[in-house]
Amino acid sequence: MIGYGDRARTQCEVVRLFRETHPDLPPLNQGTISKIEAQYREMGHVRKVPSKRQAVVDDDTKLNLLLALEENSITPARQLARDSGVVDILLN
Repeated sequence: MIGYGDRARTQCEVVRLFRETHPDLPPLNQGTISKIEAQYREMGHVRKVPSKRQAVVDDDTKLNLLLALEENSITPARQLARDSGVVDILLN
């Protein structure tokens, strides 16, 4: 909306215009507009980008981490995950 319509707008004006145009949606704040604008300037789009922290971990890796945790109960699970190349893991 910054360049939307007849003229360029400030981020504050975009927040106000968005609230007026879409009263049924959750309101945006200036920080959100700033992040969206920065992403558009950097990437040329505002589609959701997958988080870099999400790791796809196969069952073998999960099993190896569980075994390592069992064998090294003193070493924190996060340290074992980091050592194996997995940054963040949820064991379901």
